[in-house]
Amino acid sequence: MRLAVVYSRASLGIQAPLVTVETHLSAGLPGFTIVGLPETAVKESKDRVRSAILNSQFDFPSRRITINLAPADLPKEGGRFDLPIALGILAASQQIPCNALHTYEFVGELALSGKLHAIHGTLPVALASRKANRTLVLPLQNAEEAALPGDNHILAATHLLDVSAHLIQKIPLNSYVRQNPSVTESTAAQLDLAEVKGQMHAKRALEITAAGGHGLLMMGPPGTGKTMLASRLPSILPPLSLDEALEVIAIHSVSRNHQPRLPFGQRPFRAPHHTASASALVGGGSYPRPGEVSLAHNGVLFLDELPEFDRRVLEVLREPLESGTILISRATRQTEFPARFQLVAAMNPCPCGYLGDLKRRCQCTLDQIKRYRSRLSGPLLDRIDMQVEVPALPIETLSFSHTLPEENSDVVLKRVISAVERQHARALKQNARLTNREIQQYCVLEPKTHQFVTQAIEKLGLSARSYHRILKLARTIADLEGSDTVNHEHIIEALSFRKIEQLSGPK
Repeated sequence: MRLAVVYSRASLGIQAPLVTVETHLSAGLPGFTIVGLPETAVKESKDRVRSAILNSQFDFPSRRITINLAPADLPKEGGRFDLPIALGILAASQQIPCNALHTYEFVGELALSGKLHAIHGTLPVALASRKANRTLVLPLQNAEEAALPGDNHILAATHLLDVSAHLIQKIPLNSYVRQNPSVTESTAAQLDLAEVKGQMHAKRALEITAAGGHGLLMMGPPGTGKTMLASRLPSILPPLSLDEALEVIAIHSVSRNHQPRLPFGQRPFRAPHHTASASALVGGGSYPRPGEVSLAHNGVLFLDELPEFDRRVLEVLREPLESGTILISRATRQTEFPARFQLVAAMNPCPCGYLGDLKRRCQCTLDQIKRYRSRLSGPLLDRIDMQVEVPALPIETLSFSHTLPEENSDVVLKRVISAVERQHARALKQNARLTNREIQQYCVLEPKTHQFVTQAIEKLGLSARSYHRILKLARTIADLEGSDTVNHEHIIEALSFRKIEQLSGPK
């Protein structure tokens, strides 16, 4: 009997559990069987592997071949197991040595010619193989992404023959090293906040949003700059840490969307259309894939025309907004994806859009306005920290000859980074993520200020959750000013950013 063992990795969310590919050649009628819960693409690999071995000038054994993908209860999908299966057959038939295979992990899809094709979800595989202290062998197209951690051992190949030549120590593969291993590889010019004229209150809200990691809802007539403001939020967000950048790339790596890879170190900005389904937002599928809330992890999820989204779709955002994760359950498995994003949304004040506009008259009745706003549930609004109006501006303000200078994104970013550093020094996190116990510890109010905010909460009919969010907003405002304490002025400004709840009146 001849047995060979090759190590590979499966894809489960953003995890890459170890898969042991066991190959057994036995006497009997020639056959090729794959066991271990393979899906269709894995079952079809036997035809790709057979052709790749023959076209690479190896002998395909005329024996009974059994491939076991262990553990047997872990579903296996995709073409990533082609390369380890082919190497297992070559090792079991003694065409390549078996003794060195235990120090490697292999992933890659084979063409009929033996050429290696790229796979999805490379970064989780690279991180897992680094932790296991094994060398990862994979297609050249995936090597750049796999080398992002910087301290793992990567061997890139273009053909089955290249891998075989390395294993028999004839032509060794060179270790792959990234050309630009810096955290921020994107040099594309970002949109600048100075391009937005006026709207000082909304810009202030955007700065607080960036500094504290808060959510933001902007309401105003069409053309007042809501989308312009939202699209410029990434330009004032603090830079990603290395671990955060790796998380972002890992999620995009397993998503299987065909968009260009997000530059390493760049915060994602996702803006799904209002016709998106619940599955598109939170993820799904028989083999769960991340949705928009996960693709926006460590970045921004922008929902334009918020009331036009189906209400049932919006309600699925409530859990990830609180927990920062999304759990997708299926009959055979559960997959968890990270989903800690900043929600930024925009909406019109009424169905026609011109309520409060200085030049155009609103044609909506009070009942129409009420029905329009009721598309957003109270629990969802409760979870959005800041709610501000973005009014229409006079044409003089929008004129390019307007002499008042606008702050650019670099100036605002310096203040944001300073505030974020204060938060991390105090609680190791941004203020939006403070727990109730941490709020009591870091957002202490003077007796008069506490009495004032209590009266304001009762008068406006706000919930306990809104109360805590107001305290976290005030803490961020204090951090932007460099203040160690939260005072009366910080609370007043924080209350001014709950505009929609104030317009709605007591509940």
